Amino acid sequence: MRKALVVLVLVLAIAGFAGYRWLTRMYVGEGPLTAVARVEVPQGASVRSVLSQLGKQGVISNPKAVLLYQRTHGLQPKVKAGTYDFAPKASPAKVFEMLERGIVVLEQLTVVEGSTFADFRKALEKHPAVLVTLRGKSDAEVMAAIGHANEFPEGRFFPDTYRFAARTPDKELLTLAYDSMARLIAQAWERRKEELPIKTPYEALILASIVEKETGLESERAIIAGVFTSRLRLGMRLQTDPSVIYGLGDKYDGDIRTRDLATDTPYNTYTRAGLPPTPIALPGRESVLAAVRPDETGAIFFVATGDGSGAHYFSKTLEEHNQAVRRYLARQRQLSLPPKHTTTQTDSR
Repeated sequence: MRKALVVLVLVLAIAGFAGYRWLTRMYVGEGPLTAVARVEVPQGASVRSVLSQLGKQGVISNPKAVLLYQRTHGLQPKVKAGTYDFAPKASPAKVFEMLERGIVVLEQLTVVEGSTFADFRKALEKHPAVLVTLRGKSDAEVMAAIGHANEFPEGRFFPDTYRFAARTPDKELLTLAYDSMARLIAQAWERRKEELPIKTPYEALILASIVEKETGLESERAIIAGVFTSRLRLGMRLQTDPSVIYGLGDKYDGDIRTRDLATDTPYNTYTRAGLPPTPIALPGRESVLAAVRPDETGAIFFVATGDGSGAHYFSKTLEEHNQAVRRYLARQRQLSLPPKHTTTQTDSR
């Protein structure tokens, strides 16, 4: 009798050990996936419902065994909502590690340097992975929603490529972009040259936005910033077309005309001295740095070369500038292209 009892105990022990090893293998061993599987875990989903979903999508071969392993080992995973990509042969242990850590698929949104706040809002509203909560709100209401009431939004958001989890609220992405620009302008202001004619970080942001719109060439940004800095020192009007265009708003149809330059608005730097009242775009890092560390070469005029490179001629005198304008117009005629607005001998730019 005793011998039979010993045998039974041994059999049960072996069976228990085998069962334990089987459960362990089911949890830490390779999973059944042969290709990447994308799984959407809804907000508030329970472990049991997620296991059922993983089983149906072929991520886990035996959900009941996985649940038993977790219970016998005192595991109480807290899964995070989101979109997940599980690799081929991913074990249930690896799957739940990702679910607990929230290693979700990251979406992407690119905010282009020189775009406007309105462009940024449109991009957020059109992105399928962004949770839109601010649609229909005025710009003032949006700024209040992110904790910056009574601030004009243009220029205050850093243009960059942002990666985020699906269903991230637009408010969160706006806050991230605002904070990024705030850090950049604060750091740049600390590095500014002495005795600049701009007196505040906000004025630096305004100038940076103009520089951003005037050139796409990194090599020219500091020089163009220098032209405008020199003009501010001399009390000359900036006469920058992008600020006029910004002031036209929806009235701008792609062409800037002489009457537009003569029509006074707060943003018309042909009719008003100094900087416009606000930024006119979202400037990038290099434009911000150029605004606080301009390269003042003595040039106070510039005009496009017209050779397709995006480069400009820089001139120290009106005579040199008018010669550059003539070269530009001649090149445009050779290319049979309609010239963009250029300055003439009667302009002060």
